[in-house]
Amino acid sequence: MGKQLSAAQLDELVAQATVDAYDDEEQLTGLFTMIAEHLTVPFKTVVLGVEVIVKKVDLLPGSRIVAVCTHGRHRQSIGILDLPLPDPPPRGVEWIEAYRHWGP
Repeated sequence: MGKQLSAAQLDELVAQATVDAYDDEEQLTGLFTMIAEHLTVPFKTVVLGVEVIVKKVDLLPGSRIVAVCTHGRHRQSIGILDLPLPDPPPRGVEWIEAYRHWGP
């Protein structure tokens, strides 16, 4: 999946995303905003052997960032941390890694 970021680099991304956040919910919103702004969508990936198109990311009630995937007329939201990423990954994937590092 390309170059792995160090813990210090991930800490810096988390700090950028959460600079004005006071609690976990605001931090999550900051991380979601960075993912939504920087992750290049749409992109194709494979989920359970089926090629899907990731159309966008969304923040669901209950504090969960998801990828909205489509296959034909079907649509499914998948937790962004559970989403298999293509190789090479889309631009902005470092923000998903920062979210994983932050630990919801």
